[in-house]
Amino acid sequence: MAVRPGHGKDTTSNYRRNAVNAEVSAERQRLRDYLAPVAQEQGLFLEDVEIRIAGAHRTVHVIIDLPEDVPGNISLDRVSEAAKVLSDAMDNDPADDGRPYNLEVSSPGLSRPLTERRHWKRNLGRKVRVDLLKGEDLTGRVTEVGEEGITLIPELPAKKGMTPKQGDPVQLAFVDIRRGKVEVEFTHLDDEPLDDDAGDDNDTTAEEA
Repeated sequence: MAVRPGHGKDTTSNYRRNAVNAEVSAERQRLRDYLAPVAQEQGLFLEDVEIRIAGAHRTVHVIIDLPEDVPGNISLDRVSEAAKVLSDAMDNDPADDGRPYNLEVSSPGLSRPLTERRHWKRNLGRKVRVDLLKGEDLTGRVTEVGEEGITLIPELPAKKGMTPKQGDPVQLAFVDIRRGKVEVEFTHLDDEPLDDDAGDDNDTTAEEA
């Protein structure tokens, strides 16, 4: 049987790529488990750990947030303080293999997809777009977050230039929601101002070498 030129090279390349991806995935989970208690000691929640590799160098991106029952938004000062503590923990990681890395610590930002109950809890009162598994997507304000789902006051379609009106509250179960996304706004529909940081679509990032 004829062998396509370069087929063996492609197989080897795919094998190496899969091996690297598996290694990164395992390291991400290890760092989540290692750093989560460190963040918790600072009164914070470890949202995720991402790893980017470029040659022999790696960038570790740690995403932190306030606990779901704490109102408000995490400040840059708080992120900077946490970055120093997390950096010390990384420097003293007993399982670290000694490869150089750059540590980035940030808040989730408004671009984070809402896929977990705590995400919805953290965005209680905000305007969101809800991507449903079935039916049309909805845009509205989250007024309640329960164990099984959310209560949303939907925004009714309006003519261009007119202020949208509110519909009747609807109950949406988490099992029926694919994801949500916070909508950037400057005022509530009832013209009440948002929190000072609520309209900021940028995450808050600090770096430690």
